Amino acid sequence: MPGYNPTDFPAVAVTVDLVALTVTADRLAVLVVRRGEEPFAGQEALPGGFVRPDEDLLAAAQRELAEETGVGPESAHLEQLASYGAPGRDPRMRVVTVAHLALVADPPAPQAGTDAVAARWAPVEEVSPGLAFDHDAVLRDGVERARAKLEYSSLGASFCAPEFTVAELRRVYEAVWGRRLDPRNFHRKVTGTAGFLAPTGETTTRDGGRPAQLYRRGPATALHPPLLRTDG
Repeated sequence: MPGYNPTDFPAVAVTVDLVALTVTADRLAVLVVRRGEEPFAGQEALPGGFVRPDEDLLAAAQRELAEETGVGPESAHLEQLASYGAPGRDPRMRVVTVAHLALVADPPAPQAGTDAVAARWAPVEEVSPGLAFDHDAVLRDGVERARAKLEYSSLGASFCAPEFTVAELRRVYEAVWGRRLDPRNFHRKVTGTAGFLAPTGETTTRDGGRPAQLYRRGPATALHPPLLRTDG
């Protein structure tokens, strides 16, 4: 382009970082990697990487999710969370990261990427504070987004197997929200919310006790009325 010289402007790199959340053993867990390279070698961080010249942001996030978890885009909910670009957030150079939130059900064992020596699903409260870069703040924002999503959308089912009981769904809400819920009240609300759950016609005894009805995620994307954390 005549009159335009890209070297007239400071170089800025773009990365994607993942707040990948799952529920395991009734606890909210996040995927973290132990960095094998500087900066912050040996410290845990959220998984992520630089955006390649031939890919957009969503493609980069999908690639990172697949590389770190073995989970494809069809098996997880993935959405853009926020952008972080404070000067000095990365000591290598000016780096702007676009964080993405991923909600994953029953993920396989994670695999460390190219710049990491280990990866694990860890309870959220055990890894933060202490993450590299500004990832403590990114994780806080991701967890709060997930908590809010469970109030107003049907994404709580993203943490469940394709067929699940109301008790299993309730344990997801309890893990994400960090509070106990009244079983009867929760059952009444979720089964009474139009389009949230679709009965399969089958039952299971895997929760123990009497057979419990199995459900699939229904067609609704928004919940009316919402399931508010402030409810009793």
